[in-house]
Amino acid sequence: MSTQTPSKALSTVTTAALFAFGLATSASAAEYTRVDTASSRITFKYTQMGVGMDGHFERFGASILFDPARLEAARASFELQLDSIDTGLTEANEDVKGKIWFDTAAHPVATFKSSGFKALGDNRYEVSGTLTIKGRSRNVSAPFTLTPADKAADVNGTFTLKRSDFAIGEGEWADVVILADEIRIAFQLRALHGAQ
Repeated sequence: MSTQTPSKALSTVTTAALFAFGLATSASAAEYTRVDTASSRITFKYTQMGVGMDGHFERFGASILFDPARLEAARASFELQLDSIDTGLTEANEDVKGKIWFDTAAHPVATFKSSGFKALGDNRYEVSGTLTIKGRSRNVSAPFTLTPADKAADVNGTFTLKRSDFAIGEGEWADVVILADEIRIAFQLRALHGAQ
């Protein structure tokens, strides 16, 4: 038979409820649910005839759910507007929208959809998923760091793709001696807590 008084029982229940609430609050505080695209960048680097070149994309959309404590539930998807490319040269910006490059009339967006995440230690992670450009899909993996800052986090990562896998540059431009096959993609994202 319990000898616990009503006041002690109430205190026990209250303490347990507060503890559970604290755990739930702590867990949700670590969950990132959206990307501030205005404060984020997706850039690229490559070499043409041995000369280093770089550029970026002006517009993209992102959907994320990321909690470092629940990687099995994490997910991310991106839609990159290919006609927002900025190579640093106005003429080149128009050229790469053409059929032999990105063919933006037929394939206006590049997409990425995650299939899994894993922890690498020290706020480092790796995301794997499917990248689709010009109707061609390839599996890619990208290591990244997550640096929490108040109600946000800075996410920085890179990966390398081969343009030949996606027919980026056909005909004479398929020659990897003139234009390197490997393109290095870098992303600097601002991940945020909560709904917008």
